[in-house]
Amino acid sequence: MRRFAHVKEMERREEDEDTKAIAQSEDQEEQDYDDEEKREDDDDDDDDEEEEEEGAAADKRDDEDKDVSDKDAAEVKEKKKKIKNVFQDRKCVPGIIYLGHIPPRFRPKHLRNLLSVYGEIGRIFLQPEDRQVRKRKKKAGLRRCDFTEGWVEFRDKRVAKKVAASLHNTPMGTRKRQRFSSDLWCMKYLHRFQWIHLSERLAYEQTVLNQRLRTEVSQAKRETNFYLNNVEKSAHLDKLRKKRQRDGEQVEEKTWDFTQRQTEEEIQMKKKKKDSVSQKHLDKARLMEQKSQSNVSLLAKIFNSKPSQ
Repeated sequence: MRRFAHVKEMERREEDEDTKAIAQSEDQEEQDYDDEEKREDDDDDDDDEEEEEEGAAADKRDDEDKDVSDKDAAEVKEKKKKIKNVFQDRKCVPGIIYLGHIPPRFRPKHLRNLLSVYGEIGRIFLQPEDRQVRKRKKKAGLRRCDFTEGWVEFRDKRVAKKVAASLHNTPMGTRKRQRFSSDLWCMKYLHRFQWIHLSERLAYEQTVLNQRLRTEVSQAKRETNFYLNNVEKSAHLDKLRKKRQRDGEQVEEKTWDFTQRQTEEEIQMKKKKKDSVSQKHLDKARLMEQKSQSNVSLLAKIFNSKPSQ
């Protein structure tokens, strides 16, 4: 009985130990599981923190990129504004083209319509014909006024250069039935030429014309005054001569002592006379030579000697 009780106690102890070991193992497993969960939670927290940090860094980068892009856009805008300001501040230098041929019935409005396609046009000047030509046309029944040459001002000299280079010696009209299509452009770009030079030239020509008219008028006045003075002098001398004739005094008539200029016929006659006189002298010289030769031949015959050459 005692042995059986002892065995039972041993079995109980073993069962208790087994239960304790199982409980301890279960507790250990629960603790390990809790530790793993804590570790996972910590890792998740670390990952969340890293993700938050990465997101913040990405946001910072995006903000920096936005700032850089905004700065670049602002710089580009400033550069564009500067370029625009430079082009605005830069004065557009005008260019002038000279037209050497202006067809009949060609007016400034036609010139503006034809050339305004290529660029902005400023002032236009066409030189009218001379007064004498206009007077002849008026006598012939033509009242229109044509032009001989012209000048065209473009707002930009680069456009003027291109137009002069491309349109020179080309037809004025683009179509066959268009007006002035049979005439050619005669253009030349005037380098470093300004509209002031043209106005100065026109003013100079006008002053020269006025001076010429003044000199002609003064010359005509002098001639008329000289003629009137001579008429008065001749009338006074006629009165004196008639008075002396009445008194019985002898009046000497003065004659003009001058030689008239020889005409062309008289000059030619003198030349012919001189030629005839020179021909006569030559004939006399030939006769004298012939006589001397005959005398030499006679002497040679007489003295039986050869004639000396």
